Amino acid sequence: MSEPVKDANQNQYPYEQQQQQQVPPPPPLPPPHQYGTFQGVQNYPPHPVTGFPQPSPPGGPPVNPYVYAHQHQPVPGYDVAEGRPVSEHRLPCGGIGIGWFLFIIGFFLAAIPWYVGAFILLCGQYDAREKPGYVACLIAAILGTIAVICGVATI
Repeated sequence: MSEPVKDANQNQYPYEQQQQQQVPPPPPLPPPHQYGTFQGVQNYPPHPVTGFPQPSPPGGPPVNPYVYAHQHQPVPGYDVAEGRPVSEHRLPCGGIGIGWFLFIIGFFLAAIPWYVGAFILLCGQYDAREKPGYVACLIAAILGTIAVICGVATI
């Protein structure tokens, strides 16, 4: 009688075949312990941890999430300015700017400087640092115009 024909790979990995046949499935893991005052419902899946810095597991080494090292490589997308730092020029009128100067002088000169500041804001070129003063002139000019109209209308 003849022996049954064996597959050429049948005896090549006997340990793997033995492991596949004898290993039972692992038992289910218990749910992880939830930290905090509200534990939630037992059958609800836990939420992923969000926020910065991430909490470290209990008993683990403390991890400093902040990096105090110097960046040696330039960050892509950002240009590195080299050379001497550039300082901006000083604002005129004692450093407060023309807009605030016109706003203050407008209280003494019958609101005419407020209209000049509003005109510069709407039609002229100015330094971005002077914009708050020009906006104050515009608001004062509008309120002054309303006050004059209401005063004339009551006469």
